[in-house]
Amino acid sequence: MTSTTDEIARLKKVHNAIILAHTYQPGEIQDIADFVGDSYGLSVQAAAADAEVIIFCGVLFMAETAAILNPDKKVILPVPEAGCPMADMISAGELVELKRKYPGYTVLCYVNSPAEVKAESDICCTSSNALTIAGKLPENKGIIFVPDKHLGSHVHEQTGRPVVLWEGFCPTHARITPAMVLAAKKNHPRACTMIHPEAPKASRDLCDKIFSTGQMCDFVKEGPHTEFIIGTEIGILHTLNHRTPQKKYYPMSDQITCPNMRRGTLETTLRALKRESGLLVNVSGDIADKARGSLTRMLEMSR
Repeated sequence: MTSTTDEIARLKKVHNAIILAHTYQPGEIQDIADFVGDSYGLSVQAAAADAEVIIFCGVLFMAETAAILNPDKKVILPVPEAGCPMADMISAGELVELKRKYPGYTVLCYVNSPAEVKAESDICCTSSNALTIAGKLPENKGIIFVPDKHLGSHVHEQTGRPVVLWEGFCPTHARITPAMVLAAKKNHPRACTMIHPEAPKASRDLCDKIFSTGQMCDFVKEGPHTEFIIGTEIGILHTLNHRTPQKKYYPMSDQITCPNMRRGTLETTLRALKRESGLLVNVSGDIADKARGSLTRMLEMSR
């Protein structure tokens, strides 16, 4: 283990590389990353990266985002098979057809989507900034929200804006049922219950807070509570225990796992640095330019 981490550290210096890891990644990956965060935090870090190589420990749409924001850098996804089922639930052609049905609507695209879909969108958002951005969009226009119907419904509930929803969803968060929430609350009655907005409304309504993973990490650190029930992918428990170890965390269920986020290991990261495996992510041409516009607008409107 030590020799592997030492070799990763050495090769990072040799290749002027930076490792970005999502909070859902296994703990061993988080521990060797230069930055650990949610989709918004990773987007900011990708845009600000001054390294020549970005090793992106996450799933494909995240690495695509980094490549779009850093066209002059090499972005490597250590596990090429690490995709996102939600992102695969919509295509650019389907979004184009939806735009024809609702002319004049603003397309607000969750970053959990393919580059081609971002290219057909007006602006992107993450679960951290979706409410902020929706609130800044022109009030005289409706919103087409793709692809996550649950995050989209949360935007509608919190902003009152008319929202057309696509029928996409995260299979991991969709497994969080009201019965699961109630059981966790019964087992830990003093805990503050936090849930991700990708979870269904019936489950969200039973929780104290609806937060992105980044917002969960911030609230845990700054809030008055000492115990928390965490309603999202269990990889975040490692992040929370690392950053705020004096507090207690309980998973909503230990079954809330994303199989694609679990594919990464120290060995896959090391092989990516050695260029022995991994996917060199390239998004070129008109698609990259248009997608970069929607991502750049997101970063600018989030400030």
